[in-house]
Amino acid sequence: MAQIQLERSDNATNKVRARAMAETKKRILIVDDDPDFRFQQRVQLEGSGFEVIEAEGLERARLLVAEGGFDLAMVDLMMEDFDTGFTLCHEIKKKNAAIPVIMVTGVKGETGLDFDAATQEERSWIKADALLAKPVRLDQLLREVNRLLKG
Repeated sequence: MAQIQLERSDNATNKVRARAMAETKKRILIVDDDPDFRFQQRVQLEGSGFEVIEAEGLERARLLVAEGGFDLAMVDLMMEDFDTGFTLCHEIKKKNAAIPVIMVTGVKGETGLDFDAATQEERSWIKADALLAKPVRLDQLLREVNRLLKG
């Protein structure tokens, strides 16, 4: 009888912990027109304890930005247009400047141009807090996400 009581108590404790963890999970908005990239990032980020919201392009992202409710955004540079990511970064920062934005890009692979945001001046017009080149390594992504969410 005591064993059954203890198991019930453990189950209730686990449910409370799971609910508390779900309530404290940081939410990440991923905006990218590549469904495979979004899937890969979602699986990796969810496996690392984050909640993920996805948008396949600018219009859906604008709706999610208007709703709010995310702690960090990960935005592809080139989607519908070559500068869609810039536009979205500006809109996110205009709505809430405290939301960190990571811009991801495959621009070098697609155009041959080397794109960087190493200087303060470059970052000031890009409006992204970090820039990662595709393919994005998980350790690199988690380092930036954790740095930006703690800041």
